[in-house]
Amino acid sequence: MIWETINVVRDLPRLHEITTTLIRYGMADLVRKLGIATLLERAGRILHWKEQGDAMHLDTPVRVRRVLEDLGPTFVKLGQVMATRVDVFPPNWIAEFEKLQSGVPPVPFESLMPQLEAALGCSPHEIFQELQTESVAAASIAQVHHAKLQDGTPVVLKIRRPGIRTKIEADLRILMHLARLIEFEMPEMRRYQPIQIVMQFARSLRRELDFVAEARNIDRFAENFAGSDTVVIPRVYWEWTSDVMNVQQWVDGIPGNNLAAVEAAGLDRKVLAAHGADAVLKMIMVDGFYHADPHPGNVFYLPGNRIAMIDFGMVGRLMDGRRNQIVDLLAALAGKDDEGMLDVLLEWTGDAAVDESKLAADVNEFVFNYANVPLKDLRLGKLLGDLTVIMRDHFLVMPADLAMLFKALITLEGLGRQLDPDFDMVAHLDPFVRRVIAARYMPDALFKRGKRNLHDIFSILSTLPREVAHLIKEARRGKFKIDLDLKRLERFSHQLDSSVNRLTLGILTASLVIGSSIVMTVQGGPTLFGLPLFGLIGFMVAFFNSLWLILSIWHSGRD
Repeated sequence: MIWETINVVRDLPRLHEITTTLIRYGMADLVRKLGIATLLERAGRILHWKEQGDAMHLDTPVRVRRVLEDLGPTFVKLGQVMATRVDVFPPNWIAEFEKLQSGVPPVPFESLMPQLEAALGCSPHEIFQELQTESVAAASIAQVHHAKLQDGTPVVLKIRRPGIRTKIEADLRILMHLARLIEFEMPEMRRYQPIQIVMQFARSLRRELDFVAEARNIDRFAENFAGSDTVVIPRVYWEWTSDVMNVQQWVDGIPGNNLAAVEAAGLDRKVLAAHGADAVLKMIMVDGFYHADPHPGNVFYLPGNRIAMIDFGMVGRLMDGRRNQIVDLLAALAGKDDEGMLDVLLEWTGDAAVDESKLAADVNEFVFNYANVPLKDLRLGKLLGDLTVIMRDHFLVMPADLAMLFKALITLEGLGRQLDPDFDMVAHLDPFVRRVIAARYMPDALFKRGKRNLHDIFSILSTLPREVAHLIKEARRGKFKIDLDLKRLERFSHQLDSSVNRLTLGILTASLVIGSSIVMTVQGGPTLFGLPLFGLIGFMVAFFNSLWLILSIWHSGRD
């Protein structure tokens, strides 16, 4: 059984807490279906089934969001990841997940001292001239403190909460077990792909726990924007950075959600929106490495209409092939090429079963609806939203990296329009699309592709004689086999087998009727209601066989 792999000593108390919360929000049926109640009762933990009540009148998305809030940081972050899956969840669910905030009360600085001393190898007061014990920001994984180096340079310390890794790993184990049970016990929930979502979430969360990985991300972004006059990436102080603490340059700017301060500072909101869009689109379309959460809390505005970004724990990577697919999709939309769009969607969905004719009709309607919309009036968020509705209607789930990318683009457009109501995301996207298309046909790109293709051809040719010789040897030994996957033939075989079974049962039933009729004429032997017992049993068996045959034939006709 799946639950047997849970570490009982560590995980059962947390599992009991999760179950109680689910019951409190009217999800007792889910608890019963998953078999959690049986496990907890075996462990001697009493469940209070009558606790559900007040929350029952709330919509299901609201109840799920409140469950995640009550269960704490790990589950709040899970909800934030689910908010990126616009291809899986409908808009009312996404709207609820987006309300989740990971802000929590800070841990007292004294609780951080043992961890800081272990990471630095000495007291932090020996390294920092000043160190504020009051946090300036606190989240579920870490909290931030201001400090100054010995030369007076202002820095920020992002410090991981003590013991948070152990708590998160316990929650991840339980989440994975729950996801497996949901897929196994509740077929109607498989379309939401709970296992895939939890796996994506676990990878993302473990990356966020590693502050060295985040520091490497910052350095890579700094390298990509080296020499930029419009984008500032904070410097990392590696000599004091470890997996539990990130020491980086303090960015003294206006928070992205303080528009009044932007106006007071005399900054140009239209220019800021343009700089922010160009920066993120460069990350995506040129570098293939982007900030996956460019919301106002992670953006600062600096004098000279410059943009600074922080919090690089959640990043996305875009391979050349995926970037080309996105460009092909946008080019197909611009050229009203519904077949081109269909090809890209089918590439994204892989081997998933799909009604291609119905999908093609929906894509054609999608292209038609946007065909006459002027470029300046095209809203990327609405376009991507409509596209994900098509995928959701066909039970198609896009790759996780694309879901994160779509969410980043929608967030970016929202940030741009917050600064500038006339912000045109598509107009900013167009030059980058043209740049990627042009780069495909540059001499070095053509040479690289040609070289790779030639290598593949020569590799095939060099192994061809050996492969042919092997096939000939196998044929001579009588071991030459061809495996055919013929779905229709398999179905025909199944139907033939069912028909033969019904025919055989019909013959046996007829034999029973004839045999029982003969027995009924024979005098002597046991009787029931004055009739020969064995003849009566034969007629009863024949009756039930006939009934089964009739039902079987009726069902096969409906299928």
